[in-house]
Amino acid sequence: MATATSRHSDRRISPVFLGIAAVMAVTGWAVWTEFSANLGLAVFLFVTSAWIVSLCLHEYAHARTALHSGDISIGAKGYLTLNPLKYTHALLSIVLPVIFVIMGGIGLPGGAVFIERNRIRGRWRHSLISAVGPLTNLLFALVCTAPFWLGLLDGVPWGFRFALAFLALLQVTAALLNFLPVPGLDGYGVVEPWLSYRIRRQIEPFAPFGLLAVFVFLFIPEVNAVFFDVIRSILDALGVSPVEVACGQDFYRFWQERNDICQAAVTG
Repeated sequence: MATATSRHSDRRISPVFLGIAAVMAVTGWAVWTEFSANLGLAVFLFVTSAWIVSLCLHEYAHARTALHSGDISIGAKGYLTLNPLKYTHALLSIVLPVIFVIMGGIGLPGGAVFIERNRIRGRWRHSLISAVGPLTNLLFALVCTAPFWLGLLDGVPWGFRFALAFLALLQVTAALLNFLPVPGLDGYGVVEPWLSYRIRRQIEPFAPFGLLAVFVFLFIPEVNAVFFDVIRSILDALGVSPVEVACGQDFYRFWQERNDICQAAVTG
């Protein structure tokens, strides 16, 4: 009985996550109804809380897949509660991604659930554990853009439409960056089980610097242009225009002066 009770506690959704989800719901309603006197602040809170929810789901996907692949230690670590405070590197998983969204409007890959890989057998399982995180971001992007590619935008308020477009940008950038086969990112985790032991040992010392190297490369104008061309192509295929994304980011940065075109769309 004690074991069953403990297992249930390990998998009970955290009040912290429920609180963040509640903020997302309330501020999403405020954006939809334009209830808030400051629409930009409502967009900021809605997108930020939704972004944190997606990060929690990203980590949960890793943890849940690891549990079903053989790592039974996952539950005791609190990863199945969706509590962002339980991650081994809350700074990398939550704080830095939010800061990057505020500063640059880019979805920084999070990632910090400690998985005991020695408990897991089979290369496919190892690859799947790494892949499900960014796949969760892609699924989140599909949900955000569903009104766009399903042609269901009639009646959707412009402010909410812009917020979804910007949130979709964050999800797509996070997924694309995380799928890069760079040490330290999930993309490398997908291919690592298929590499020889010698190659893995040679690459291992560079893992802590993989994400940093990616962002250094993104500061190169030519690389940055190619990267965001790919992002724009994906969003365009999902029915989201660059103008909608730009207006979403414009409203998100409520502390800055509003673009006249974006403001006119909302005020009608």
